[in-house]
Amino acid sequence: MFLLARLLRHLIRIGRFSIVDHTGRRYDFSGTPGPAITIAFTDAAVAREIAINPQLRLGEAYINGRLNFIEGDIYTLLDLAALNTQGNPVGFARWLRPLERLLKRWSQYNPAPRARRNVAHHYDLSGELYSLFLDSDRQYSCAYFTSGNDTLEVAQDNKKRHIAAKLNLRPGNKVLDIGCGWGGLGIYLARVGEHRVLGVTLSEEQHKVANDRAVQAGVSDRVSFELRDYRHVTGAFDRIVSVGMFEHVGIRHYREFFEKLNTLLADDGVALLHTIGRADGPGVTNPFIDKYIFPGGYAPALSEVVPEIERAGLFLTDVEVLRLHYADTLLEWRRRFAASRDRVKAIYDERFCRMWEFYLAGSEIAFRRQGHVVYQIQITKRIDALPLTRDYMVDWERANLATANLAV
Repeated sequence: MFLLARLLRHLIRIGRFSIVDHTGRRYDFSGTPGPAITIAFTDAAVAREIAINPQLRLGEAYINGRLNFIEGDIYTLLDLAALNTQGNPVGFARWLRPLERLLKRWSQYNPAPRARRNVAHHYDLSGELYSLFLDSDRQYSCAYFTSGNDTLEVAQDNKKRHIAAKLNLRPGNKVLDIGCGWGGLGIYLARVGEHRVLGVTLSEEQHKVANDRAVQAGVSDRVSFELRDYRHVTGAFDRIVSVGMFEHVGIRHYREFFEKLNTLLADDGVALLHTIGRADGPGVTNPFIDKYIFPGGYAPALSEVVPEIERAGLFLTDVEVLRLHYADTLLEWRRRFAASRDRVKAIYDERFCRMWEFYLAGSEIAFRRQGHVVYQIQITKRIDALPLTRDYMVDWERANLATANLAV
């Protein structure tokens, strides 16, 4: 407990952090008014492990039941930590950061076989799990809240419409959806303008569900979903969209991704990339997220993406930064997960519930406190492929307000 107490004594400047160790002894660390928690440790070793590597060991202590709450919850703990660390590594973890940066490119080496394994780790979980906390269309990416009264369902419909507007769709366009998820966006795009859509995914579960949904929606004649790596797609597409997939590409493959995009995109085509990013410059993936949630994943800084777009000979035509939209999306997912916790525990177990509670809470904190954002990046091959002003986006969105739930 000595190492952790010393760390917290210097760290806590906002709120109160109290610990009851395995012997029942209480330690209090406090600063100016703020969040307050009291946690209890079940054994002597856990405090030392957290002090040495808090970014990984804190989450592991929680999911393994070695850290429990007397006051507060996991969200409050992570919020308190973020307020006091400003997102910077602390303790011995500071010395690990140079090594993490050194290994960054290796950890994100994602050739097709490894990419499929990484995707299966997360996206081939029980379909019922996702139905318990996502919206009815299973949009597993940042929603778009246009008012404080939007439900999650409305906000996800807003997101699909917002993306479609940026694609500047034309009747009969051939559309490629890279990382199509459970098919909601692809089905929406097919129905909103009679477009032909090919969606590709590496998740067997998503592939099956997406094709079933296309049949149920009556659009299987113009929408198909394939179990295929984007690198193996051929042909030409008028529009290409990718939502929530670029985070899994791996920084070593950015050039490959955009060169493939250039190959697939028609000469007058438009692409829209929707990805989590970091506003504070290049970094490394949180070790807990990398180990337990998204192996091989990384949220890039814009400065890591734009050079590769340029090198691929593409035009970056528009960038929008969605700031707190994902924080509010995660808040709603977290609430729904909590409401269905007993069912999740029945499907998996208590450890799984804790792991996902830590993941959802930590992700929300990353968007509220630690500079994570969502970038929507519009790309073309030709400088004249789009109208000269952005009015067409707003006009299309307003004209299609009645297109909600077309994917359901």
